[in-house]
Amino acid sequence: MPGNRGVSYEGAGRVEVRETDYPDYELKDGPGVNPANVGRKLPHAAILKSVATNICGSDQHMVRGRTTAPTGLVLGHEITGEVVDTGPDVEFIKTGDLVSVPFNIACGRCRNCKEGKTGICEHVNPDRPGSAYGYVDMGGWVGGQADYVLVPYADWNLLKFPDKDQAMEKILDLAMLADIFPTGFHGCVSAGVQPGSTVYIAGAGPVGLAAACSAFLLGAAVVIVGDLNKERLDQARSFGCETVNVAEGEPKDQIEQILGAPEVDCAVDAVGFEARGHGKDSETERPATVLNTVMDVTRAGGALGIPGLYVTGDPGAADESAQRGSLSIQIGLGWAKSLSFVTGQCPVMRYNRQLMQAILHDRVQIAKAVNATPISLDDAPRGYHEFDEGAARKYVLDPHGMLASR
Repeated sequence: MPGNRGVSYEGAGRVEVRETDYPDYELKDGPGVNPANVGRKLPHAAILKSVATNICGSDQHMVRGRTTAPTGLVLGHEITGEVVDTGPDVEFIKTGDLVSVPFNIACGRCRNCKEGKTGICEHVNPDRPGSAYGYVDMGGWVGGQADYVLVPYADWNLLKFPDKDQAMEKILDLAMLADIFPTGFHGCVSAGVQPGSTVYIAGAGPVGLAAACSAFLLGAAVVIVGDLNKERLDQARSFGCETVNVAEGEPKDQIEQILGAPEVDCAVDAVGFEARGHGKDSETERPATVLNTVMDVTRAGGALGIPGLYVTGDPGAADESAQRGSLSIQIGLGWAKSLSFVTGQCPVMRYNRQLMQAILHDRVQIAKAVNATPISLDDAPRGYHEFDEGAARKYVLDPHGMLASR
């Protein structure tokens, strides 16, 4: 049996690459594992050799100490891998398959899964519907920023790439299917983006850039991306986006300069709960700012996609209400404008097969759009630090050196 290493959260601002257990077909006790899940048998699971496993902004919230994540938690929910073993109940997935792993863990059996709502599966997290690998309060499934990882309900969860050699030629693009590409796409679909739409996307991190790329794929006429980070705004402009620097003032005024009107058809919040203010408040955390802004800049009768992460427990928040996830949202504005809202985890399986086809048939270059950058597993602490400093990159960990020549 080979050894295993994983990227472990070691307290606010620190991650380390540590020796960890090789996956087993039973969920063991460990950091963050829900006691009700300990001892759970997993004959339906597969063991994957991680080919690509990405650092996500959602991971960064934990690493900054902004959640209740326990130390020792192995991180990582964006996984692409090669199947090296399967449990006795796995029927269709085979050893050697190259696969994408939706970050949502779903059983395929509950009511929500059968309705396509795989982000809120009822059977994988004893505390509440919805689960993910290597994430706080998500049931305790071990993360995939590691050499090897276990995927439960393998026949249901895994998306097999049809041609392994073709997939390896586009592996950096396909690595985005585990989370950020479907998440950005879901944000745009939820917001009603269609041919000819004008779209405002708050946030030029990887999810925001993936949403911008998705908006173009859906036929948007104008995509405007707002952020505080010049390098990330430059990255958005590199594939055709208009941009607004929210440090310079309210997005509404800058949108009017671009469009000749202060409103867009649709808007996407790709920032989440660590949002800062705009203009003179841009150095101060204002967690409701983005939600209120996307309501303000979206036309009456429009819709908002909100894939940005919001939490029920934020120990680092500035006030007691925000620590409980209670924000000062102008719901009256949203009501008056008859706006629609869609929040929550993206149900990755709703989109990943179609987006895979778009990648394989050269309809989109998502890795280029988000500036996907491979680094070794040992370099994960550096990747987390540079990402936290605002690097305009999507860091992709390469545990076995399979991306180095790509």
